[in-house]
Amino acid sequence: MIKRFFILSSLCMVLGVSAQKSHTVVKGDTPYNIAKRYGLTVDELLKLNPAVRDGKIAVGEILTVKNDKTESSAKTNVSANGKLGRIVLQPKQTIYGITKQYRISETDLRKLNPDLESHMKIGDEITLPLESIKKYGAGQQAVVPTVKLEEKMVETPAVTASEGEYIVQQKDNYYKISKQFDLTREELFALNPGLEEKGLKPGDKISVKKSGSGNESGADVFGESKNSKAKMDSGNESSSTNTIAAADDYVTYTVQQGDTVFSIVNKFGISIDELIALNPELSRGLKTGMVLKIKKLDPAYVKKNGDALSVVVMLPFGYSTGETQYRTMALDFLTGAKLAIERNAGNGLKLDVKIVDSGNEASFRNSLTQINPDNTDLIIGPFFKSNVVDVLDFTKNQKIPVVAPFANSPELYNYSSLIIVETNEQTYADKIVEEVKATYSDQKIYILADAKKENANYIKAGLEKVLKNPNVVIVNSAADIQLDQNMMTGQSAPVIAVLASDNDGVGEAFANKVIALSKEVQGVKAFSMHYVPAFDKKADDLVLANLVYLMDRKINTEGNFEKEILATYKNKYCKTPPKYAIIGFDIVNDMLTRENKKGEIFRQMNKVQTQLATKFEFVKSKANGAYVNTGYRVIRLVQ
Repeated sequence: MIKRFFILSSLCMVLGVSAQKSHTVVKGDTPYNIAKRYGLTVDELLKLNPAVRDGKIAVGEILTVKNDKTESSAKTNVSANGKLGRIVLQPKQTIYGITKQYRISETDLRKLNPDLESHMKIGDEITLPLESIKKYGAGQQAVVPTVKLEEKMVETPAVTASEGEYIVQQKDNYYKISKQFDLTREELFALNPGLEEKGLKPGDKISVKKSGSGNESGADVFGESKNSKAKMDSGNESSSTNTIAAADDYVTYTVQQGDTVFSIVNKFGISIDELIALNPELSRGLKTGMVLKIKKLDPAYVKKNGDALSVVVMLPFGYSTGETQYRTMALDFLTGAKLAIERNAGNGLKLDVKIVDSGNEASFRNSLTQINPDNTDLIIGPFFKSNVVDVLDFTKNQKIPVVAPFANSPELYNYSSLIIVETNEQTYADKIVEEVKATYSDQKIYILADAKKENANYIKAGLEKVLKNPNVVIVNSAADIQLDQNMMTGQSAPVIAVLASDNDGVGEAFANKVIALSKEVQGVKAFSMHYVPAFDKKADDLVLANLVYLMDRKINTEGNFEKEILATYKNKYCKTPPKYAIIGFDIVNDMLTRENKKGEIFRQMNKVQTQLATKFEFVKSKANGAYVNTGYRVIRLVQ
């Protein structure tokens, strides 16, 4: 009896193995190439192997790659109709799109087209069940029967490339050319209108050189004045690749160091197969700097009529309510805005501008009656968050672009037609963490906090994440920042001091303290999330601490564009522009220089521009979310 049971158990084991095909992982294997080898999608492979976490596989690991269910279903789907045909690929067709349109699984599609990745260019032919082509093709041409095409050598014409041009070669692709010439894919398409639609063809001549520095808006990056100790960086331009952007009809993401396919799909809530279908180049691996398509954008705003842009500017003058609290701010903003409007009109942009008194938060809804949402192309304002939401709700059917000059909070990030100008505190804190990391060498780190301590805690957590066993202390008073002591020599040792408060008094105490410490010992490093007036007054002494601080706005008075705008404003209003006049000019000038006669502002949001004082570097807060400005200025006091 025991013997028979043993034989029966063995027979069951044999049957189980024969019903489940396995694969032993070898060096160089990835979930993607294993799935492709066995005609599976990555998601199907992971479902068959639930023990595989985050796609991490080890050499020698045995994976299940097929079972009865998948085998039988595959046979049913592929062999349901023996007749096959071919479709000719059209612009913007993808693997994912084909599977959806023709009701075919990606597994079956790959079985019919073993070299699918290398045959996804416009004009290539894809094999599909003929019945599916007739039923779901919507008039797309079908070629039948399927025969193997002879490979033809493409003869590259004898074309000479001038400076800034490139002749497309065999096996070139957008990613390869973009990396070779240090361009983003969006910049490549911008330099070559129509390129994405017609595709790359060997022998074609394309432009690969960016235009020179500067542009009509004066949005050029400026550096150090000849005799100045204050060196101004271009803000976070070097880290602008860490963005979610919009390219044509897709939300895109630029791969960062440390990213994995699994971290990206988790970030955006999509499946691996959807990501791979939109980005076939992932079959060659994930690389830092790759620009990935994530998902289709929500339909963007389209201008309704006329050739003049209809712009509404909403400002809290308070005339209708008799309030004066924000009137000076609004009037100053308007003077700068008018300068920008006149400048862009002079450059040929046809504009129809309406100024609306938005009153106060309580009376705001009354001002909406002055807006015709069916004949408005851009709304700048209002100032307050609750009113911004009111405008977005009022215009949600028209999807009119709305610019929020000062409101920035996570509750606004879900609105796809919103442009948020104000850079948030987290962006500044992240930059401080990055700056401290670059100079850190086991020093003790002090963070001087404000009353809420939110920024201080955020910076502390960030430093503890990127540094190895740092000694980070949050203090409430500048007096608590002290030199460290070298345990070997007993001598005083330099420290790193970070200011996480925008209070002018706290900032001045911080400046005095780091100056005093810098005179006691060399090597003290100081950083600040914000500018305070004491930094200008004590600049000569603060260079001893190599102070680095961030600013949302600062004018480069040596720049030609800046000199021109300042002189024009002074001639017009007989004074130097005040703070809100500068903000008014910067916001309106930046938005109008991104516009065109079709009102397609959202197609220009990936441009990084610096206006009179403000840097504008917009990223998507989330797929199909608001555009948020992450631009800022970095000021370094150097000896």
